[in-house]
Amino acid sequence: MAAVIDLTFDCADAQLLAVFWKTALGYVDEPPPAPFRTRAEWFASFDLPDDDSVDDGAWLCDPDGVGPRLGILKVPEPKTAKNRLHIDVRVPGHGSPDERWARIEAESGRLVRAGGSVLEKFDGHHVVMADPEGNEFCVAAAPV
Repeated sequence: MAAVIDLTFDCADAQLLAVFWKTALGYVDEPPPAPFRTRAEWFASFDLPDDDSVDDGAWLCDPDGVGPRLGILKVPEPKTAKNRLHIDVRVPGHGSPDERWARIEAESGRLVRAGGSVLEKFDGHHVVMADPEGNEFCVAAAPV
């Protein structure tokens, strides 16, 4: 059996990134673990410093249970360098090269409207983007 992975973003504003990545990936807020009814209730079960807040984190999941979970956690230090690991957002890969490129451009446009920014375009292949806190990701076509 392959290992199950989660991806975690360190950030300054967990709620801002949660909204962006839910929009980008179609993810939803992950329910709190049993027996807790809310994330606030779960968060209160830990002996954390008074200045920690449930809003300092967000937990997202693929509603179909296929993709990895995302943890988004507030940290005190700013982002200082390029990601060594990044997410590729894939659009359907069928059709002609022009059709695939049109879908890539449409998706990158949608993500700009959601708060992302285009860093570089590799015409006909992929678009390098950044989320609202500068974490790099790519928009490209799926293999098929």
